Amino acid sequence: MRRSLPLLLAALVALVLAPPAQAAPGFAVGYRTIPGQGGTPLKAFVVEPTGRGSGPFPLLVLPSSWGVNNIEYVGAAARLAYESGYVVISYTSRGFHDSAGEIDVAGPDTVADVSRVIDWGIAQARGDASRVGVGGISYGAGQSLLAAAADPRVKAVAALSTWTDLARSLYPNETVSGQAVDLLLTAGKLTGRPGPVLRDAEAAYREKRFEDVLPISPPRSPMSRIGSIQAAVMIGNAWNDGLFPPSQITDFFTALTTPKRLMLSPGDHATAELFGAAGLPNEIWDSVGRWFDHHLKGVANGIDREHPVQVKPNNGGSWRSHPTWAAATARTDTVPLAADRIGAGWPTIAESGTVLVSGALQGFLRLPVGVSTPLIDRGAAAVWRGPVQWGATTVSGTPRAHLTVTPSAARTTLFAYLYEVNALGLGALITHKPVTLTGTHTRAVDLDLEPTVWNVGVGNRLVLVVDTVDARYQGSSAPGSSVAFGADSWLAVPRS
Repeated sequence: MRRSLPLLLAALVALVLAPPAQAAPGFAVGYRTIPGQGGTPLKAFVVEPTGRGSGPFPLLVLPSSWGVNNIEYVGAAARLAYESGYVVISYTSRGFHDSAGEIDVAGPDTVADVSRVIDWGIAQARGDASRVGVGGISYGAGQSLLAAAADPRVKAVAALSTWTDLARSLYPNETVSGQAVDLLLTAGKLTGRPGPVLRDAEAAYREKRFEDVLPISPPRSPMSRIGSIQAAVMIGNAWNDGLFPPSQITDFFTALTTPKRLMLSPGDHATAELFGAAGLPNEIWDSVGRWFDHHLKGVANGIDREHPVQVKPNNGGSWRSHPTWAAATARTDTVPLAADRIGAGWPTIAESGTVLVSGALQGFLRLPVGVSTPLIDRGAAAVWRGPVQWGATTVSGTPRAHLTVTPSAARTTLFAYLYEVNALGLGALITHKPVTLTGTHTRAVDLDLEPTVWNVGVGNRLVLVVDTVDARYQGSSAPGSSVAFGADSWLAVPRS
């Protein structure tokens, strides 16, 4: 019965998604076993166009996300095959679910699997070797960028909710993103078979030796291989992505020299494109289709004439376009910050929220992480209030806090939060960032918060809060220690 389940699932998918029998063109769905790197069996749904001749057809390869199987993209694949004539292969990544092997965290074998699936698609599914695209969400997105650097046959990439620098994503400013790491480790063990790299990384994490995990990051980070990428690259990520925050994306996008497109919108990890993967209407996947159509089929759909940077404000509003990411910021206002001293190691009500949950609430319901600033413990947090904004304004870009800091402990973690606050002192979190400091000497810290686009309401003000404990992260601040902030500190606010 266990072996027949994938076949039954394939039959049900084909029955549900198949167009009427008389429709032409159409598509066919099959459940296949594809030999990956070293012959490792990978399980895949292969969606092929029908009623369009004998091919060959442009080929799209979509590796599954972390913890998800090959059903992930079948809805989108059916639309792409039916509407545009693609052969689409949605397969379970090595080490997960019905595919064999072990999880190597986007290691050499997993990246090579993409090329082996391309080989199979060309030889067995009428794929066109000269028109190959790869893409995916999360783990599939990172694999796609790495595969594009390794395989020159890849002409176009759609990477959604991706990472480009693994260390910066999960260890920002030497601060472990604990909720994100726990989520990934748990999902890996529940849905797959961790290999030696993942097992060793978990052991180091549990023993609070996360710095020992860092050597695995460069070979698994597309930023390290950006010079080898020749494909046209589209990236779609969310402002509140709790696994792969947007700062590493904007830096990668800026450095990329091939045709490129960046879409940043409200939501958390994988939420902005979630329904599109199932084949439902979705503006991110609409752009994915247009991107592949233009770069693989030569369709003159105008996407190459649009500004490559597309951003939607995190708290509501329509898409805005810019020729570069830097152009999203028209000017920068500087707000001076007064001297202060706080006790470290004690939590306050200022928090960054919960991974996946908080960003999803912001994206779907416009419910931000909130705070009542009058109730923030001034003994455990520094609170700086900016001027009231009497005209409409938008924070657009990367806010920076320049802090002159003197910690009293050998290791201290700071968490900076930027809020929009109304006349009653009620705030909505705009962006945040952690940083961990070593040593007790006085130093200037330039802390770049995560990029954002946020509309500030008339009559509201910006408030910067810095404390030393946040439930999302594994901080290093010890109770009984303190942190002093010098009077030459300031906040730089980017404006559109």
